[in-house]
Amino acid sequence: MASDNVTNTTDGSFSSDVLESAAPVLVDFWATWCGPCKAIAPHVEAVADELAGKAKVVKMDIDSNPQTPAKYGIRSIPTLLVFKGGEVVDQLVGNPGSKSKIADLLSRHV
Repeated sequence: MASDNVTNTTDGSFSSDVLESAAPVLVDFWATWCGPCKAIAPHVEAVADELAGKAKVVKMDIDSNPQTPAKYGIRSIPTLLVFKGGEVVDQLVGNPGSKSKIADLLSRHV
């Protein structure tokens, strides 16, 4: 990952990284073999940099961490979920095609 403002989360750390966060959190569910996931990664990183200090951005590899994606019904990747106060408040499934759509998704909850 190129951005210091994007962290990785796991099934074990998801609660503290995401659910207990005081700031809104964008979670990028992805996998190493997913082409569209790789395509949106620079956009996700750019949004993390733009909203640093206002929101958190974390990534979760669904192959290494199967419990959390199953809990939230992740059936297709990339899936972006926005959490606020420990609850899912927004989502985007698939490649949105632009950084602005990802920024809009998170910005409306900051």
